[in-house]
Amino acid sequence: MICEGCKDLIVTIVKKGWADQVMQAARNAGSEGGTVLMGRGTGIHEMQSFLGIPIEPEKEIVLIVVEPEQTDGVLDAISAAAELDQPGMGIAFVIPLSRVAGRVHMLRKKEEEEGGP
Repeated sequence: MICEGCKDLIVTIVKKGWADQVMQAARNAGSEGGTVLMGRGTGIHEMQSFLGIPIEPEKEIVLIVVEPEQTDGVLDAISAAAELDQPGMGIAFVIPLSRVAGRVHMLRKKEEEEGGP
């Protein structure tokens, strides 16, 4: 069931340098944009060291809010662009959002499409 006004948050965590590819794929699939944050990995593929000193790999976390009907297409595009079917490349998942504030540009776009102010 899709609730009125609900959105989905697609969270993608990839190696440093891959966020641009993720964002481009998401835009090509219909998303409006997103937010990129820096992080560090601690998973099984991040256990590396150099001269006995642990290396903490940097990650990029991409947050993209989409309409529920866009979710599958955007997630599929991200998965392909980021090569998420390969071990150690990253992960993407979806979190349903019941309320979102601050997406004024989306409200204006919807009003224009419906013939409103």
